[in-house]
Amino acid sequence: MMHARIDFFAESLGLSTSMTILLPQWTRGQIAMDDTVRTEGFPAGPPVLYLLHGSTDDDTIWMRRTSIERYASTRGLAVVMPQVNLSNYCDEVYGLNYWTFVSEELPALVANTFHVSTVREDTFVAGLSMGGFGAFKLALNKPEQYAAAASLSGALNYAGPRWRHGDPARQHRIWGGEPLTGTMDDLVHLVGSAEPETLPSLYLSCGTEDFLLDDNTAFVTAAEQNSVNLVTDFRPGTHEWGYWDRSIQDVLGWLPIRDSQAG
Repeated sequence: MMHARIDFFAESLGLSTSMTILLPQWTRGQIAMDDTVRTEGFPAGPPVLYLLHGSTDDDTIWMRRTSIERYASTRGLAVVMPQVNLSNYCDEVYGLNYWTFVSEELPALVANTFHVSTVREDTFVAGLSMGGFGAFKLALNKPEQYAAAASLSGALNYAGPRWRHGDPARQHRIWGGEPLTGTMDDLVHLVGSAEPETLPSLYLSCGTEDFLLDDNTAFVTAAEQNSVNLVTDFRPGTHEWGYWDRSIQDVLGWLPIRDSQAG
């Protein structure tokens, strides 16, 4: 695969930022990759996975902590990993417009710069921890853009009691200290009130020893009560990269990647 870290100016943020991107490269004879790298190509461009980082990390972390390049290469999948800092994928009340950036500007920039598919059926999003929140926030608020979304150990209940007593400075910067109940950031409410047939396919994975387990079970309960099609994977594990390296392989195997695409 081709791998690049790209610095660019984001209009929605008013500053330069970065993304890491993996693009399928149609090759033969690469050591240890023979018969696994897809060589037929995609006429409309390869499918795209937007892969989101957690609260303490940046756009490089998935490359540094997992083998995402190796896993994606066998599927002919482009992977876009944006930098959003400690924004919770929100338009911050006292900060920058990271929701606008990740939901609108970034996909348009990727589509206009790289030969990748732009149709919903070939567009996916996934993330871990804060990035799991971001992935499901995109899926629930922009369901027309994504065919599938996955959350790994996601912070899925920022409107819940755990986060009301969190970092007050962070909450004030992002949300202005306002309650999140019933807002676009209340994912438990959104999944419980959505029209299930309009949603992308959803996949949730969380370790049974993870400190965010209650957030995830609250989301699952709301989804089940609303008859939302949600694949769940609760297995032994904590909030750590060994768990996410294993889980992202399961996510990639679950994604509805089409064998061929229309031009």
